[in-house]
Amino acid sequence: MIDLLSAEIAEITGGRLTSSASADTSVLGVDTDSRACETGWLFVAKPGESSDGHHFIDAALKQGAVLALAERETVAQDGTVHPAIIVPDAVIAMGQIAAAIVERLKASNGLRVVGITGSAGKTTTKDLLAALLGELGPTIAPLGSYNGEVGVPLTVFRATAETKYLVVEMGATGIGHITYLTDMVHPEVGVVLGVGSAHAGEFGGIENIAKAKGEMVEALPATGLAVLNNDDNLVAAMHTRTVAPVLRFGVQRTAGDAAGVWARDLDVDANGHPVFTLVASDATEHPVTSGLIGRHHVANILAAAAVAEYLGLAPAKIAATLQGLGPASRWRMERFERADGVSIINDAYNANPDSMRAALRTLAELGLPDAQGNARRTWAVLGEMLELGEESRHEHDMLGRIAVRMNIKKLLVVGRGAKLAYNSAVLEGSWGDEAYYAEDAKAAARILNENLLPGDIVLFKSSNGAGLRHLGDQIAGTNNGAPAAKEGTAL
Repeated sequence: MIDLLSAEIAEITGGRLTSSASADTSVLGVDTDSRACETGWLFVAKPGESSDGHHFIDAALKQGAVLALAERETVAQDGTVHPAIIVPDAVIAMGQIAAAIVERLKASNGLRVVGITGSAGKTTTKDLLAALLGELGPTIAPLGSYNGEVGVPLTVFRATAETKYLVVEMGATGIGHITYLTDMVHPEVGVVLGVGSAHAGEFGGIENIAKAKGEMVEALPATGLAVLNNDDNLVAAMHTRTVAPVLRFGVQRTAGDAAGVWARDLDVDANGHPVFTLVASDATEHPVTSGLIGRHHVANILAAAAVAEYLGLAPAKIAATLQGLGPASRWRMERFERADGVSIINDAYNANPDSMRAALRTLAELGLPDAQGNARRTWAVLGEMLELGEESRHEHDMLGRIAVRMNIKKLLVVGRGAKLAYNSAVLEGSWGDEAYYAEDAKAAARILNENLLPGDIVLFKSSNGAGLRHLGDQIAGTNNGAPAAKEGTAL
């Protein structure tokens, strides 16, 4: 983080220093977790759903924090007032500080900001783009899925005076949320990956999701660039909502789409890795074999390549960097190989109907016979897709039917919220021991431990709140120790 004095932060936020706070205290970092605070940091005492950050100010100060950003004065056990800046809303104040930092870095260091949004693929795309832009200069991108009103400022706070590129993942749970974030960081480049049916219940329909996602391109300046997924009709139509030039990407290249980044001759190898020819916007062609799993990741790869090329990275270098590049964030099609020959694919950080179908399609492809005619048995361990509103029953019913139609060999549905998928699989034509239902992760683990055989491929997929990512780690016998993003997920 760039150094800020406590008086500067008070001025930026319109806050008031408490009597025990010095105006010339230097702030070297910011966090909302008292346990993560280091010497010289500012602790944001934001109220939460289950806990109040004001109760952890003492703990943050003991960790080395020198100041709190709080909504009310608090005192230590000895009765002394904690050193703090008092503001009406700590989260809004975080955004104000982040906006000031971005403005300063743009003026002093020519910082270039890229915003990424979409119903799926945001985290994978920002990880890919961070790797590409790292070839050009110091780059900051979100940890995990920091993509909301708390996560975006936390990402900005990690920027230093040397940072050249800032990649910002932007999620939303309603109209206006992305505008709030774009007003904070003012991206030069805006990427829209897709408009899916995730969180449709919260938004009130897919049309409102498209409206919310389009706020990204509406925020772009005429000197910027809108990067749009040509394979998603609702995204492709967003070109009418921006004054910025448009660069398209996708597999479905339509007549007249000269400006774009495309994938030609797309296929997947025996391990599910996308193999294709990257056609850059300068019309040069470059072979790429990705380290990601699933052909659905090609959109994310192309989006990252398009931005990197625009910002100055040569297409040949882009292709070389993408070659074999796998996931950098946890629980996104992570693959683990057990000693007994069982393969685990843990994609249970987030889920919606579109990403479920994509993951099942990948699993089905991995189970196809090889050149010698040998096929692997596939397991789909599926949990609830949350926040679907009125579509929830229909989408879970369809989920079980799709698993059967894709010839997934074994289906294990976990949790009452997803049970309709089990019921529909049985009705669709699954019988005997092909479909299982478990009330919870403990019961699911018992079923898997009793039935998995060497050579099986097991996919774990659910919304974050369903928690199947932890079951996947348990069955894989691994835990990389990387926690989920503190602020959860947004569309």
